[in-house]
Amino acid sequence: MEPDRFAQLTADVEAQLRRVIVGQDALVRDVLACLFAGGHVLLEGVPGLGKTVLLRTLAQTLSLDSTRLQCTPDLLPADVVGTTVLGGDGGTGGAGWHTSFEPGPVFTQLLLADELNRATPKTQSALLEAMAERRVTVGGVTRDLPQPFFVMATQNPIEMEGTYPLPEAQLDRFMAKVLVPTPSADDLVEILVRTTGSTEAVVEPVAGTDDLLAAIRLVREVPMASHVLRHVAELVEATHANRPTAPEAVVRYVTNGASPRGGQSLVLSAKVRALFDGRLQASVEDVREAAAACLRHRLVLGYEALIAGVTTDDVVAAVLDAVPAPRVPA
Repeated sequence: MEPDRFAQLTADVEAQLRRVIVGQDALVRDVLACLFAGGHVLLEGVPGLGKTVLLRTLAQTLSLDSTRLQCTPDLLPADVVGTTVLGGDGGTGGAGWHTSFEPGPVFTQLLLADELNRATPKTQSALLEAMAERRVTVGGVTRDLPQPFFVMATQNPIEMEGTYPLPEAQLDRFMAKVLVPTPSADDLVEILVRTTGSTEAVVEPVAGTDDLLAAIRLVREVPMASHVLRHVAELVEATHANRPTAPEAVVRYVTNGASPRGGQSLVLSAKVRALFDGRLQASVEDVREAAAACLRHRLVLGYEALIAGVTTDDVVAAVLDAVPAPRVPA
């Protein structure tokens, strides 16, 4: 795929999303960045903000299969990845029994794991192999998942009773964590107009599986200058309290900093953002724009942060202030 085609494709996809999604510019851009980088995204927001509609519209626009998985405490790992079932001869008169694999909802291209933190840790971990390796192992047999495979999980930040906070290993599998804000008054008026009338927005497919896979491959080919890569490494390093470049907010409040996956996510997200704008090389500004989404869920804060009301976004902002953008080499 040529860069011009990538820019046109993403513009067409966003135009179709705009027929349904009102406002939420940063949300749409961050979700598309994850999708075209081949990553997974965690959305945090209260119910009713259009997260399910966003995934369904994405699937329609790109002609992909999609499944919604409603996570609850009684959801079992087999309900996610599938299970082996024992069957008879099917009334054919044959002798003996046979086993067959019944695939779970994870065998899809776009998976919405709604309220993932309501599932038990055992069930959450069932998604780990699927998200990281894009395959699952059931009954000793490993099966590849369809390509592309994109997980969009949600969690509700205000109802913590009866939930199981996602462990750091699970969070690290998400390329980005995107906050879903409540709409402004103007956007809410437009939402009410669109959703309470007799007409319904029609979304048209603008691409298919091959287009998306080609776009994901193109992202990997986008070059990144050495000083930009160095800036990514410096940002990740500054999230660790024992490093000399760590700002005071990190030293006081952070118990664990970002992993190398945080750096990988920054690089890929910056490359996608460059292609969004028709540029063939990722810049420092692309990296810094992606910093909050790619790092906020990878920082583990201590109790002092909770008492002081400090959030991971506050810490990421302090890191960006402490690590200035490098000058472009002459």
